[in-house]
Amino acid sequence: MRRAVTVFGALAAAGMMALAVLTSASAAHGTFVFGGGQVVENPSGCVNADIWPLILHNRTNEYAVVYSGPNCTGDVLTVVPPGGRTTQEFGSSVYVV
Repeated sequence: MRRAVTVFGALAAAGMMALAVLTSASAAHGTFVFGGGQVVENPSGCVNADIWPLILHNRTNEYAVVYSGPNCTGDVLTVVPPGGRTTQEFGSSVYVV
């Protein structure tokens, strides 16, 4: 019985650690800097831009996908690599990959 409790405890701890790693990996480290002065620290998911045309400096460790519509809808206009920048006349939102 004692061995079963030890094994169960080890499995539970491993599962919690795996979940913590997956959760922390979803956010990019760094900032999105938009041309109008909007700065987003450690972005995750979809970010709507407050400027038109969309000017983006991707100062994160992840790729950024620029969409034509709000809330990451519409056409994909470009993919900006870490450290890259873009100006998109019809860009409206950015998704962290």
